Amino acid sequence: MAEENAPMQQSHGPSSGGMRSSGPGGPGGPGGGRPGGPAKRGKRSFVRKKKVCRFCVDKADFIDYKKAEILAPFIQERGKILPRRMTGTCSRHQRWLTVAIKRAQNIALLPFAAEL
Repeated sequence: MAEENAPMQQSHGPSSGGMRSSGPGGPGGPGGGRPGGPAKRGKRSFVRKKKVCRFCVDKADFIDYKKAEILAPFIQERGKILPRRMTGTCSRHQRWLTVAIKRAQNIALLPFAAEL
């Protein structure tokens, strides 16, 4: 058994082909691979589904501030209005949505902030 382990100990030198040097900065540095292992060679192809504006699909020409159930999904728990990149609304409807949410908040149909 000792004879079998002896060749393994000799092959751990810097000239062995089994270990890769991670370059400057260590394993997570700029020259090395990823911290979990060597760098991946192939890219994963992931195509994000384009978000469509809910109001354009419905062909809405006006967003009614009195319909709080329509406006509620577009605000956070803390009362902040969600941005376009999260909701997928177009720029025109996002502006209309912002005005409608602010009007609904002013007449107490929607909360300014969540109750703590």
